[in-house]
Amino acid sequence: MADTNKPLLIKRYASRRLYNTETSDYVTLEDIAVFIREGREVQIVDLKSGDDLTRQYLLQIITEHESRGDSVLPVDVLTDLVRSYTSQAASVVPQFLQASFEMLREGQSKAMENMGKANPMAAMPGFEAMRAQQEAFFKAMTGGMIPGSSDDGKENGDDLSEIKEQLAALQEKLAKMGK
Repeated sequence: MADTNKPLLIKRYASRRLYNTETSDYVTLEDIAVFIREGREVQIVDLKSGDDLTRQYLLQIITEHESRGDSVLPVDVLTDLVRSYTSQAASVVPQFLQASFEMLREGQSKAMENMGKANPMAAMPGFEAMRAQQEAFFKAMTGGMIPGSSDDGKENGDDLSEIKEQLAALQEKLAKMGK
């Protein structure tokens, strides 16, 4: 049984083939994308040099999905990312993106948690199936990024307002840095 707490090690051979060290077989980029969607951390290293190639391959996976029409990143966002590489915003963008995705995961976790908790509809026949379908929808929309959630006692509306305020503040900071 594989230890899913440590990253799955994928080795890239000189032939550019990718080798899964846990299952002792070759994998494709799509296989790696599936591992990641299932919540597994992946590390890809060059067998000969030992260089970490994870970032390069993750970007390639994103590029392939975007080129197939699985567009998640609007052109405006891609344009802003390109601009951030040549501006002072480059130091803020990684933290902003990380915080944004964390807020998204937390919001989805709370929404899923609140669907079953103290909900008068929970007694309704078929509610559990509907909740499971909603959870599957959230997982599909986020590629399975719904981790365990933490409840801080806030109402959902308060959370959404707070997230919107934080996002607006970060956008304002980025706009000022771009001037």
